[in-house]
Amino acid sequence: MTAPAASRFRAVAVLVVLLPVLALAACSPGRNTSAPTDLCAPPGVDSATAQPTNLDTATAGEDTYTTPDTLPLSAIDTSRLNLIKPGTLTVGTLSDAPPSVCVNSQHVFTGFDNELLRAVAAKLGLQVEFVGTDFAGLLAQVAGHRFDVGSSSIVTTDARRQTVDFTNGYDFGYHALVVPNGSPIEGFSDLNSSMRIGVVQGTVQDDYVTNTLGIVPVQFPDYNTAYASLKTGQIDAWVAPSQQAEGAVVPGDPTTIVQNTFSLDNYMGWAVAKDDQPLVDALNSGLDAVIADGTWSQLYSEWVPRELPTGWKPGSKAAPTPELPDFAALAAQRPATTEPSTAQSKSTLQQLGETFFNWELYQRAFPDLLRTGLPNTLILALTSGIAGTVIGMFLAVAGISRTRWLRWPARVYTDIFRGLPAVVIILIVGLGVGPVVQGLTGNNPYWLGAAALSLLAAAYIGEIFRSGIQSVEPGQMEAARALGFSYRRSMALVVVPQGVRRVLPALVNQFISLIKDSSLIYFLGLLATQRELFAVGRDLNAQTGNLSPLVAAGLFYLALTIPLTHLVNYIDRRLRHGRPDKGTLDELDQAIVVERG
Repeated sequence: MTAPAASRFRAVAVLVVLLPVLALAACSPGRNTSAPTDLCAPPGVDSATAQPTNLDTATAGEDTYTTPDTLPLSAIDTSRLNLIKPGTLTVGTLSDAPPSVCVNSQHVFTGFDNELLRAVAAKLGLQVEFVGTDFAGLLAQVAGHRFDVGSSSIVTTDARRQTVDFTNGYDFGYHALVVPNGSPIEGFSDLNSSMRIGVVQGTVQDDYVTNTLGIVPVQFPDYNTAYASLKTGQIDAWVAPSQQAEGAVVPGDPTTIVQNTFSLDNYMGWAVAKDDQPLVDALNSGLDAVIADGTWSQLYSEWVPRELPTGWKPGSKAAPTPELPDFAALAAQRPATTEPSTAQSKSTLQQLGETFFNWELYQRAFPDLLRTGLPNTLILALTSGIAGTVIGMFLAVAGISRTRWLRWPARVYTDIFRGLPAVVIILIVGLGVGPVVQGLTGNNPYWLGAAALSLLAAAYIGEIFRSGIQSVEPGQMEAARALGFSYRRSMALVVVPQGVRRVLPALVNQFISLIKDSSLIYFLGLLATQRELFAVGRDLNAQTGNLSPLVAAGLFYLALTIPLTHLVNYIDRRLRHGRPDKGTLDELDQAIVVERG
């Protein structure tokens, strides 16, 4: 290695080692502003709110689904509930919608919806296992028996009832309209098709803006990204669940909740597969039981203390009306919050700095990223990289085979897996193959995700190998055959090794792509201990409403990919120029020269 090359490698190594250290060093007390609010913690009854004074005149539709009564708990036979794991409710939930569903700083799935479900399960004598997933795929996963229950403040629309069944309601919801301060938008009636209206994709707010208001919205993957886009002026308004909006908008933000409206499509319930009526009945019985003993009221007062709409109550129609504090009176007694005088003077640059470069959050994120996210990312990338290389070599050899029965299937496989988006392949393998092999996987999609990445990588690696093999001069094969090697031995010992050597840079680039694609495994649903870098950053992002943890995760991706990028450049340079001359003779060569002289 030449001195300049060695210097470059040392510089990269120093960068990788110092990157986390520098970020932590930057977290000095002098640079912190204020401690971020933990949105995934119960706010308590002191945060009680009355019914919104800026409530739209729309009213909820007639409730035609709430059951007249429920079975007594003594009549529930939990052994006949057809659970994925006997004695345990496997629950699909989200990590980014506090205070309803989220992951707290102890890496536990919690929130009002999930704590209430724990209490219901306890009444039934069941354990609960929460698994994080994405809302866009949650109902399909429940319908496909990936989860027993879906818990995510799901509004029970008629369209969703075509896919799953729902329990009785345990909560209600408003839509909140959030706009920048000084906006001419004062209510839902002011929205029109010329405006950029943000919603989270697949939610009832998405449906409300699209079908009720007749506006094509700007769709986001999560609430925090949507709100960050509003604060930085990328959208004109944000339609969100009122709970998420009230938790996101904090004093000092350049935004305001200008109006609320009732959810027009029934209540919020837990989702269950359509062929599992006994589980629906059991959950309904447990819900009525926790309403009767006061548990619902206690959790509601801790997590979402707000005045109930007139005429609405949780549970079946026979369930008692819960006894709650006078939230309206408590809200009236609370002193009004005074916003800092500088709240309106924050520049766009300041907003970006607070949103993406909160040094205290970097400090909080790094330990979890290092302990949980980094090992899982490396496991997924290495496993899929090795398996993909083996399968890819077989595809490459089959793709140039003289036998069409090998050549054609290899080409079809390559065309399909290279043509489909990575997330589609992951969902097909995880949700399609998962139920077939759940006896082997224990209904854990972690290794199915690794298998999906392997199949995806194999298609690209196969093409890389094929191009490398076909780039070897025909004379190499002819020379090997002239020496008496068979075709197979000539390929294995002469042609393939040369081809692989030529495509090493492209193979390393593919491994870099696998490191980043590992974040897509989140769509299959993972336990808190199985979450990779992006998912870990997303959890803390949900707890704080700040995007800095995702930037911290990005620093780890850089620490992994920058050395590999320079390794690619080094390999490419060595293959093109060969081993560099040392420039000086060693002692033995110098002695020979002197002796001959």
